[in-house]
Amino acid sequence: MPSLNVGKLLDKTAFHRSQTLGYRNGYAIVRCPTVGIGGDRLQFNQLSQAELHELANKAPVLTYGQPKQAPPADFIPAHVAFDKKVLKFDAYFQEDVPMSTEEHYRIRQVNIYYYLEDDSMSVIEPVVENSGIPQGKLIKRQRLAKNDRGDHYHWKDLNRGINITIYGKTFHIVDCDQFTQVFLESQGIELNPPEKMALDPYTELRKQPLRKYVTPSDFDQLKQFLTFDKQVLRFYAIWDDTDSMYGECRTYIIHYYLMDDTVEIREVHERNDGRDPFPLLMNRQRIPKVLVENAKNFPRCVLEISDQEVLEWYTAKDFIVGKSLTILGRTFFIYDCDPFTRRYYKDKFGITDLPRIDVSKQEPPPVKQELPPYNGYGLVEDSAQNCFALIPKAPKKDIIKMLANDNKVLRYLAALESPIPEDKDRRFVFSYFLSTDMISIFEPPVRNSGIIGGKYLGRTKVVKPNSTVDNPIYYGPSDFFIGAVIEVFGHRFIILDTDEYVLKYMESNAAQYSPEALASIQNHVRKREAPASESESKQTEKDPGVQELEALIDTIQKQLKDHSCKDNIRKAFQIYDKEASGYVDREMFFKICESLNIPIDDSLVKELIRMCSHGEGKINYYNFVRAFSN
Repeated sequence: MPSLNVGKLLDKTAFHRSQTLGYRNGYAIVRCPTVGIGGDRLQFNQLSQAELHELANKAPVLTYGQPKQAPPADFIPAHVAFDKKVLKFDAYFQEDVPMSTEEHYRIRQVNIYYYLEDDSMSVIEPVVENSGIPQGKLIKRQRLAKNDRGDHYHWKDLNRGINITIYGKTFHIVDCDQFTQVFLESQGIELNPPEKMALDPYTELRKQPLRKYVTPSDFDQLKQFLTFDKQVLRFYAIWDDTDSMYGECRTYIIHYYLMDDTVEIREVHERNDGRDPFPLLMNRQRIPKVLVENAKNFPRCVLEISDQEVLEWYTAKDFIVGKSLTILGRTFFIYDCDPFTRRYYKDKFGITDLPRIDVSKQEPPPVKQELPPYNGYGLVEDSAQNCFALIPKAPKKDIIKMLANDNKVLRYLAALESPIPEDKDRRFVFSYFLSTDMISIFEPPVRNSGIIGGKYLGRTKVVKPNSTVDNPIYYGPSDFFIGAVIEVFGHRFIILDTDEYVLKYMESNAAQYSPEALASIQNHVRKREAPASESESKQTEKDPGVQELEALIDTIQKQLKDHSCKDNIRKAFQIYDKEASGYVDREMFFKICESLNIPIDDSLVKELIRMCSHGEGKINYYNFVRAFSN
């Protein structure tokens, strides 16, 4: 019987268990199995009814007591269980190199580390010395996203021979270390076979030995070297580049070495030429004269010059004094050589006539500086300074003349020559400043005239009408006399009167004036003094205000005849009257009187100030000064 059971077990192919759970009327019920393992029929009620009853009522707890539960296993957190356990994978990724002619892509080998304690990863590239590429830690330790749904890479996702994408870069895993292999196999992961690490083609190319190019030659170079050793031909040449922008003519020394037919070009530096002291323009080398057809269009920067690419080289017979030759795109003109070179050409080529050629250029004549036309703004001398320097300076002034004629002003009374009837009664005060030869014009205000008086022309030099812009002629003191016509910027003025200081100045400097001008001023002063008494009497009779002013002035003169400031008061007012108009501001008037200790609190002086006051806040100091002079 047992042998039959064993035979049945050996022939059995199905070992599944039958279903014992089901539903009836929506309720889960347990069914008694009718079929055993593998589909064998079970025999029901193999036990007797008494045995079944005994088994149903048997309670093991009463016999053996409560069973003892096994103690729970100790809980070990992941960061303790997997502390310092790291999975290491060897991988590489391919990087495109678009800006290189020697390589199109680059293979970069990396190590991928998986930290089991927190499921974080890092990518580290071994540092290669002098690689010129930022290497080391490419991706720092962190949990890396696997897809767009937010899933992260797990150690179950890593295997040999697969690709993983991290931040847009695809890494191909080729192998892992022994610990990683044992760990993954213990977890039931079947590892792929290891692969070989991909190599960088450019790195492998660099490991190959450099090719050496040996050009065969049938010329006996050793004999040439032994014969012409230390024999050098020296030529003096110029490179004229004046046709280009900022070009110049520079001198060079060309050395031709007879021992190997090489050429060297040295620069000739001069003191303070502003150039860096580089000794060589071209290093010593052989210079091709005629190239083959295929080599003409080939880039010179990568062309290795040999006898196969050159039909003819430059030799000593190509360097002749008085001829030009082109070397590396520059045309040099040879104008002289040293005595040894002359002897060599005489013995070798039979050339005896190698004279020095004068290449010095005569300096062109200086260009006369022409000033642009005058635009009418400011003085001609001041505007011309913008043409002499980038940062203009003020024109030089005659300091001695300014010191000698400081505060010396010649005043004249003039009338405007105009066809307009309203301008006939207008009067102007010309002030000529001897220190600067400038003229200012002031129009005394007249009440109810309809014309606003005041400054008519500020201080400036006035050009005569017949002078040119290139050579302006300004009005001088000799041009002002009685009856003279002064044209100021298109307006004509006639000189009618002057003060006594002008006559004194003209008499002391008679050489500057013509006899007619001096005589006109003297005659006018005599005519003015002769009828002075008659005019004063008539004026006082006609104008009672003038009569009252004259009486007040006489009274103050008698009362303050011993005042110490009577000689300096006129000069003090003239200093502050820049326009020589005879008026000063009211505030300035009282400051001057206070500085000169004038008794302005006196009732007579107050009345005199009231009579000399003008409606526009100004005071006529001419009449005021008369009260303090003899």
